Amino acid sequence: MSSTNVTADDAPWVDGNALAGPLGEIIGTDPTVAELTCAGCRTTRPLAAMRVFDRAPGLVARCPDCEDVVMRVVRTTGRVLVDLRGSLVVSLPVPTA
Repeated sequence: MSSTNVTADDAPWVDGNALAGPLGEIIGTDPTVAELTCAGCRTTRPLAAMRVFDRAPGLVARCPDCEDVVMRVVRTTGRVLVDLRGSLVVSLPVPTA
């Protein structure tokens, strides 16, 4: 996670692809194809479609429909903390051999 210069024209968020590295390290597959069902509006979208706010100590993924928080990811020394309280279901495809 890097800091950037923020201007008036910058969106305050990036897409869910920003979570690919941190989550891929711990689940061993491309997490951007995972689907999350928002606890707020019950909409299911791929992780890559979430709005990820990355200008903080961690990453916060929000539903693009209702803007509720669906996931938080924070890296500490030796750990990655993933908070999924805002997601009803996280669905990952089964890897093929």
